[in-house]
Amino acid sequence: MEKKADFGDYVEIHTPTKIYEGILLEPPKDEPGIYLLKLGNGYNIGIMKKDVSEIKLIKKFEKKEDNFEFKKNSSKPNIAMIITGGTIASRLDTKTGAVKWITKPEEFFKAYPEIFEKVNIVEIDVPFMKASEDMDYKDWKKIAKSAEKFLNDPKIEGIIITHGTDFLHYTSSALSFFLRELNKPVVLTYSQRSIDRASSDARLNLVCAAQVAVLDIAEVVLVGHASSNDDFCYVMRGTKVRKMHSSKRDAFKIINDKPIAKVDKDKIIFLSEYSPRKNSKIKLDSKFEEKVALVKVYPGQDPSILDYYLSQGYKGVVLELAGLGHAPIHNETHPWLKKLKEVQDKGLIICAAPQTIYGRLDPLVYSNGRELMKTGVIFLEDMLAETAFVKLGWVLGHKNWAENKEVVKEKMLENFAGEIKDRIEF
Repeated sequence: MEKKADFGDYVEIHTPTKIYEGILLEPPKDEPGIYLLKLGNGYNIGIMKKDVSEIKLIKKFEKKEDNFEFKKNSSKPNIAMIITGGTIASRLDTKTGAVKWITKPEEFFKAYPEIFEKVNIVEIDVPFMKASEDMDYKDWKKIAKSAEKFLNDPKIEGIIITHGTDFLHYTSSALSFFLRELNKPVVLTYSQRSIDRASSDARLNLVCAAQVAVLDIAEVVLVGHASSNDDFCYVMRGTKVRKMHSSKRDAFKIINDKPIAKVDKDKIIFLSEYSPRKNSKIKLDSKFEEKVALVKVYPGQDPSILDYYLSQGYKGVVLELAGLGHAPIHNETHPWLKKLKEVQDKGLIICAAPQTIYGRLDPLVYSNGRELMKTGVIFLEDMLAETAFVKLGWVLGHKNWAENKEVVKEKMLENFAGEIKDRIEF
């Protein structure tokens, strides 16, 4: 068998009950008794070797050259692209079955040539290649620095940033605060499925992102599938969006707001207000205090967890509170009110965001919320918890603000990038 079919070849695997067709992959070292096959639908299956009667070679694996010519058309607008990793910038290794990063931009554009139908890509930056779960504030700063350079270049109309999905909404929030006096579109996009899969959502997302990158808007937005179908995308403000499904194409949803627009391959329909383009240069403000935390409050929780953050030098904590803004303050074993007052007197900033995701905090409705508010907790209206976490790090990164709790409160409740809505819309 080994002489006829190698890893990466397209084969048929015959068993007594069924014939399977796909790419023969190298099996895990701890599973020597199976053949691993990638099916046409993109999924891998393992077939016990003892059940296989024949492996028939259909097509030998051929390594393709990744040559790609960047064609420019003077009638099309110019944009820049920042590539940072994630599924959208990965592809199948046909030898092992693993998904790996692309190694050069040419691979990316060869996979997604449709993007050149709408725009010229005249500048490319790859500050790093990481899964989004491995990023931190230092990576947000790198992306922001790259974006600043492109946004202040008069020949560039806008930017597309490709990114992993899991923590994409943290990055979109960070850029919304870091890029002050924004003058052009900053468009983040993604894919849930890698480029080698026929069901990849990347193509529509990128084509829609390219159209948004040249619009008359000056917003940090996320552009992605509006439904599970390949029909249109939503344009979602970077501070009001959240990943709400682990695997669906339309994983990202706008929270407590309306999309700015819906866009397909041919047209754009605006749905809500937005900031227009400006002729001025942007200002980069990427100060960030890394000693901030996000803590979900749950029944029976011991508030001494706050002592840990205080002892480790943390400057602020965002608490995800239940309902309209409630915590187990009347639990006799775990007195939250006393602890909250104690840690805040020692300088720890405590903010509150809604655990419910949708809706707004209102500490004045019930006595629980009123008592929490009296301790000094800053209630952040309808701000998403992830956005609140990023914003608190950004606010506390400004030492002249961080020195005064009243100033911190004022800045946390100031609407810098649409993170707070006076009127919630669904």
